Amino acid sequence: MTINLSVIGSLAALFCAAVWSLPTYAENKVAASDVNPARGEQPPQASSQGWLEDFLQTLGADGEFDPDKLIDFSYLPGPFYNPEMDLGVGISAVGLYQYDPDDEVSQLSSLVINGLASTNGALGVALANKTFINQDQQRFYLNAEVFDAPDVFYGVGYDANHASTSRVEFNQRIISINPMLLQRMSPTSFVGIGFDFSYADASKINLLESDVDTSLLNDSSRSVGLNLLLNHDSRDNVLNPQSGRILEIDASFYRQYLGSKTDFDVYNALYSEYMQTGRGKDILAWQVRGRFTSGDVPWDQLSKAGGGDLLRGYTSGRYRDKQMLMTQVEYRLNLSGRHGMVFWGGAGVIADDISDFDANKILPNAGIGYRFEVKPRVNLRLDMAWGDGDSGFYFNVNEAF
Repeated sequence: MTINLSVIGSLAALFCAAVWSLPTYAENKVAASDVNPARGEQPPQASSQGWLEDFLQTLGADGEFDPDKLIDFSYLPGPFYNPEMDLGVGISAVGLYQYDPDDEVSQLSSLVINGLASTNGALGVALANKTFINQDQQRFYLNAEVFDAPDVFYGVGYDANHASTSRVEFNQRIISINPMLLQRMSPTSFVGIGFDFSYADASKINLLESDVDTSLLNDSSRSVGLNLLLNHDSRDNVLNPQSGRILEIDASFYRQYLGSKTDFDVYNALYSEYMQTGRGKDILAWQVRGRFTSGDVPWDQLSKAGGGDLLRGYTSGRYRDKQMLMTQVEYRLNLSGRHGMVFWGGAGVIADDISDFDANKILPNAGIGYRFEVKPRVNLRLDMAWGDGDSGFYFNVNEAF
């Protein structure tokens, strides 16, 4: 779940400070990485560590994995407020499981379910599943979401998006599902094939003081296509890498004969690297990412910069165009017990065509975040980020990249 809470960023800082001041497990807890659930090993019971950590343990956020459960869930509630959705509450259910209890090669599979509801009627649920099969010879990924919630539109292109007077408010309904099956081809490479269905509809369009052309929003969007993926992946863990790299190219082809309203293509390119520093378990991670489109691209499928993963600090949906390129570098500081902090900086550009990328229209960002390990290699993250004339607070599960 990604929630823009720039108006209460100071409250987030106070919350983080309160969490950092709590006692930790450093003196009486065996690290999750030192316990092998496949052999039936269980960590010793930790003593009380403060009201917040005790409360999180009652919700299953104990930093451990129980192999005797079909899915070992943690539940993480979080109240929020923003101008679009008013006051609301979100909840993340984070589950780990072993597809085959006898599989000693595959990493733990995961199921993350995020939901939200607010006082102005916003509702939404998103699901992200990663299943590792047959000694990690196959991987099955599934992403799905259903949302009916307020959103913003600033037009298309940097100039319109950058102008604060271009803001348009509307209500967006989204239904999407994207399953993908990956087959290992070598110790560090996979090929994958998937299917993508996405539907979006805009209503209650409020121009405010803007003169932006909103004709794009008048028609609902239905995108149906096939995905092809090729990658080199040497990461030690998909959810929270501490070493290795991933180089990935993902091509999606949407066609009317498959059920799509228009014909268009989307190409995603990704390179991420993770390395341990000389200071204990601290991690330096960096990424270059691009999303490029061609054809008759509907408004909801334009490339976006912003949100909880892509250029944190900018409102998701504000900066959109056919092409997007970004980079970010992040230092992940390991603290005692299950606590950590991150510091990052990044930059991105959007344009109608790759040749139109302009160094004078770069979108910079920077931020600071707090991490709390709720399950082995699964972090709750609270991030405060700043961009050019924009900012945001993000509550999410797992790292941004």
